[in-house]
Amino acid sequence: MAESSRQQRASSGEVTRRLSRSLQVSLVFEGALVGVVGGLVVTLYRAALSGAERVLRSLTGAAAGSPLLALLWLAALALVLVIVSRLILWEPATSGSGIPQVDAEVAGRMDAPWARVLPAKFAEGTLLALSGLSLGREGPSIQLGGMSGKAVSRALRRGRGEERLLVTCGAAAGMSAAFHAPFTGVLFTLEEIHKEFTAPLIISVMCSAIVSDLIASQVLGLTPVLALAFGQDLPHASYFLVGLLGIACGLLGALHNRGMFICQDLFSRVRSHLPYARLAAPFALAWAAAFLWPSLMCGGDAIVEHVLSPEGLSTATILALLAGKYIFTTVCFGSGAPGGTLFPLVVMGALVGGAFARLVGEPVGLDAAFFPNFVALGVAGLFSGVVRAPVTAVVLVFELTGSFDALLSAALVSIAAYVTSSLTRTDAFYEHLLARLLGTTTDDPAVSGLGGEKSLHTVRVGTGSRLEGMLVRDVPWPDGVRVVTIERAGSQILPTGDTRLMALDELLVISDETAADDALLKLSFMSEQRVRGDS
Repeated sequence: MAESSRQQRASSGEVTRRLSRSLQVSLVFEGALVGVVGGLVVTLYRAALSGAERVLRSLTGAAAGSPLLALLWLAALALVLVIVSRLILWEPATSGSGIPQVDAEVAGRMDAPWARVLPAKFAEGTLLALSGLSLGREGPSIQLGGMSGKAVSRALRRGRGEERLLVTCGAAAGMSAAFHAPFTGVLFTLEEIHKEFTAPLIISVMCSAIVSDLIASQVLGLTPVLALAFGQDLPHASYFLVGLLGIACGLLGALHNRGMFICQDLFSRVRSHLPYARLAAPFALAWAAAFLWPSLMCGGDAIVEHVLSPEGLSTATILALLAGKYIFTTVCFGSGAPGGTLFPLVVMGALVGGAFARLVGEPVGLDAAFFPNFVALGVAGLFSGVVRAPVTAVVLVFELTGSFDALLSAALVSIAAYVTSSLTRTDAFYEHLLARLLGTTTDDPAVSGLGGEKSLHTVRVGTGSRLEGMLVRDVPWPDGVRVVTIERAGSQILPTGDTRLMALDELLVISDETAADDALLKLSFMSEQRVRGDS
């Protein structure tokens, strides 16, 4: 048996190479196809949000001087609240940002109905943008892209394993189209969602993100989503300020997460079948913000423009905007409203960087020309401190600024924020949300991605063995083992639960490295054990 196990290990490399040759080309085309579908969906979504925000500004501007029109707007918001609540009841998987749901899909712990999620999430996001809630488009865009990938998978009749890969491709397409940042989309999905880097995965995800960005650029133009700038590289003597900013962002990131989690707990006391009551608070704040502080509405990209404008904002105004944006976003998010927090997070990061430059940089002689640099570095630092994805944070700032000068300082601030936030023992944002969705803890391998190294092995189905004639779903697979492909008569089969195993099938299975030997022994026994009555 041990000799058989060694032979299977020796042959796994050749089978893996055959798998790579046979599937990598198809993965490129399938990733590109997901990029087309996801890119179109998210581009339309972005266009709908932009139109909704223009209508919002026009209506609230007209109502600002009229108490009667203000009351009519309140009545309109109440109607939107009812519609969005009904949509959430119709499809609960659309509640919240959508990123934890995509995480759960990729981990194999959720199977959302894509045909319901796509229209519901699209409509909910558009209506919430029309209402002015402080939510972003990135989370919904990632979920819309992920469900587009799932739709492509179902149309092509792919197995569950490849479907997860196409959902990952769709998530990258959504992030790419939302931020006009394809490599940010690639790294975010690999670092935060899939938590795995393999050549076939990277190739297909890159194809999806690039195609999606091409579509978004063609339809919406090449204008950056945020007008961040990085004028020139900081002198090395100022890098201690970058490290201090990273520490500050790490502490603020931990505070951000704890506040969000506490708000979620408070709203969870309202029973889940009463989304009307949960959404009342954010809609009330949206109505008040429309007439008292319009800058706080929606994602907040106008705030960044004001921070970077030549006349600038006072330090007190920057701090007030930061506090107001955080409180408004926290209430909107905690209520379970269908919208993201990434764009507000980026805006808050810009405010943190601007406030730091004023409060800490100026007293030690920081040149005013470097103020935009710290605004951009604040984005990287807070993103890393909240999400715990430092590589994505660096690439995001690079793509938003278009400057290679940003890389070194962005890497330093991201690492400092990541380490500081981790030392506070506060959960990473999306890991906590995924654990909450699954009813587990962040120690769950499906949440943390720490399920161990994976290894590939081959198992041949013996004639008359226990496995012969069994459906894949009926096989008592050892824990941590999945069948990836079946080679039968020289052709590759992507198995589903209804695939029936035949004699001489060569199964390519993936298992946790730590349990590989035990799993192989069990599989080898089943593949060689003859059913009772055979000799």
